[in-house]
Amino acid sequence: MVFKKMLSAFGVGGPSVDTVLTNPNTRPGLTLDGQVNLIGGDAEAAIEQVVIGLVTRVEVEGHDTEYAGTMEFHRMAVSGPLQLAPKQQLSIPFQLPVPWETPITDVYGQRLHGMTMGLRTELAIARAVDKSDLDQVAVHPLPVHERILEAFQRLGFRFKHADLERGHIRGVQQTLPFYQEIEFFASPQYASTIREVELTFVTSQRGVEVILECDKRGGFLSAGHDAFGRYQVSHTDVDRVDWAQVVDGWLRETTSRYGSLRSQYGPSHGHGHSRGHGMGGMVAGAALGVAGGMVAGEMIEDAFEGDFGDFGGDE
Repeated sequence: MVFKKMLSAFGVGGPSVDTVLTNPNTRPGLTLDGQVNLIGGDAEAAIEQVVIGLVTRVEVEGHDTEYAGTMEFHRMAVSGPLQLAPKQQLSIPFQLPVPWETPITDVYGQRLHGMTMGLRTELAIARAVDKSDLDQVAVHPLPVHERILEAFQRLGFRFKHADLERGHIRGVQQTLPFYQEIEFFASPQYASTIREVELTFVTSQRGVEVILECDKRGGFLSAGHDAFGRYQVSHTDVDRVDWAQVVDGWLRETTSRYGSLRSQYGPSHGHGHSRGHGMGGMVAGAALGVAGGMVAGEMIEDAFEGDFGDFGGDE
């Protein structure tokens, strides 16, 4: 579970560090507890600081490329300047708060395919920094995440992949510079309208903002495209609702919300994404003519708060 490396960046005979986590399992909003164990080298060393940080793998989309890089997204100093005598052993305990928005890496004890998470320890001596002690960390879902993931399973969706995308979702308050996408293959009962669904949780102390992106199939009158939905749930809702019913409602609402006007009017009206509300929007558009359809579309969109357009980049 834990992979270790004694540090050697300071040369043979330099000090070494070994971080031990009390428990590598945690959840958003909880802590990671452990201790940093330092062992002095052959000579006395003046350590400037000891820092721990959470690191993960993030997908970054460039103009024509997509690549993954390791990103540290949360750090904390566990010690300021200290003198480490030759061969001295020193243990520094720590409690690292785990940010609410920290992505989930493990569900039901299984690592989500595509997710990595580690706690990295840095030791700084005379402007040399060593970052090679890395401990694997497992972030488990909060109860509300678990119920929603369970609901997708109960509705027959199959997990495909999870990753972290660098950037911010437009209109959503995010504290981290990336968001997690958990991808599912559509279940048979939704297969006629949806190919895949991407699920994003943006979690805070109060609750979770749930963002759905449905890859809609094209129909007789419309091309395939993505439809977005945003829903707010509270941590206290956990045992109050039938989550399969709630998620089913979200999916039906999301897939009916857009697309009915797109094939007729294209992205030219308004902000470049289609509006309309299921067949109702289409019928209204056809009955009112193009201008009326545009007005109906605008009004329909205004009924939903926020911008459900494409996910923005860094803002």
